[in-house]
Amino acid sequence: MAQKFPIPPPEKYLGLSTTSVGCGPGGGTPMIARVSLVDYRGQIIFTAYVLPTNPVTDYRTNSTGIQASDLTPEAGAKPWKDVQQCVAQLIRDKIIVGHTLWQDLSVLGIRHPAVATRDVALYQPFRIALRSPNHVVGLQTLMWHLMRRRVQDNHVCPLENARASLDLYRSHAAEWEGSIANGQWPSHLPPSTFSRCYQ
Repeated sequence: MAQKFPIPPPEKYLGLSTTSVGCGPGGGTPMIARVSLVDYRGQIIFTAYVLPTNPVTDYRTNSTGIQASDLTPEAGAKPWKDVQQCVAQLIRDKIIVGHTLWQDLSVLGIRHPAVATRDVALYQPFRIALRSPNHVVGLQTLMWHLMRRRVQDNHVCPLENARASLDLYRSHAAEWEGSIANGQWPSHLPPSTFSRCYQ
């Protein structure tokens, strides 16, 4: 039997994730330090460390694994503007999949059409399955409860996170796209303070 609502072709999708360090007083302001893009099957499309645009006050090494030496030209880190332009070009006309994509788009300084996002942190059936309909559930928790897979055991890795988000999406792609085709957006809205990240 033919699928009622065809899923867009695999080449239409990219998984996106970033890792941030902290700048400003107490390191409370996120600043991109690493970004990864993968295709529908998890193959690397782009990954890079990013040179800081402001002084880093907290490398968040315990969670990110990032050291000061990673964010230097000698280590191959790239200028933020170059990374921004590259990622913007790669995701243009694509459906991006991720977890809390508003944070990724914010630190990248990129806007993307909301209808071309699939955010596993906002997908209502995932939240309901974890009995947390009104709260963002962490990727680590989603992966363990829905796929029985551990992620982020040592450090937060954007490559691992991008692949995990795509795996979660693929596990419900038919239902997700079916809802959209029926005119029912199956996800919560991102925080209104990040509305600037969407078109």
